[in-house]
Amino acid sequence: MSETVAVIDYGMGNLHSVASALGKVCDHTIIVTSDPTEIASADRVIFPGVGAIGDCMGEIKRLGFDAVLREQVASGKPVLGICVGMQALMSNSAESGGTECIDLFPGSVEFFGNQLKGDQGETLKVPHMGWNQVHHNDHPLWTDIPQDSRFYFVHSYYVQSAHSEQVMASCHYGVSFAAAVGHNNLFAVQFHPEKSHTAGLQLLHNFVRWNGQS
Repeated sequence: MSETVAVIDYGMGNLHSVASALGKVCDHTIIVTSDPTEIASADRVIFPGVGAIGDCMGEIKRLGFDAVLREQVASGKPVLGICVGMQALMSNSAESGGTECIDLFPGSVEFFGNQLKGDQGETLKVPHMGWNQVHHNDHPLWTDIPQDSRFYFVHSYYVQSAHSEQVMASCHYGVSFAAAVGHNNLFAVQFHPEKSHTAGLQLLHNFVRWNGQS
């Protein structure tokens, strides 16, 4: 019997591009949904996001998805956050004048800054947009992904994790930041796997086969 992957729709994500990418790596039933009952009955959950965190958290809380996500994580099923979806899982963000987030990971989301400099003193553009290397640790979601593979990023704010053991991968753009965080059955990435070609599809392939254990 086919498993179901629910992509949470709260109006702030690249939902159909994520669903399309999933369709390339599995034959699971993929649903894009804002129905908490459908989310609860799914075998796996993906929590994407784009845009300003203040707007995202406003919709997440208005629709009750903060509680829904906590319930799904507590259930033990595999859950994957993507981009702003990852940032929303942290404790708080400096964006939008300061925003309280869902707090499933301890840590903060900080602005890269207007005077961001590279290793050679060059001025770096913000947002961080384009391909960058990701240095990962040992986790099932990195299976068959070569070390320092390149993934596609679009973000002006970055995650500082309070617990180093929860950082599943790092990246460097003026500063070092968490490119992925994880704990038990919850995993989240700052980059867009659905836009990251072979490496991104491999990560999604790994997610739909992951049992939720690290």
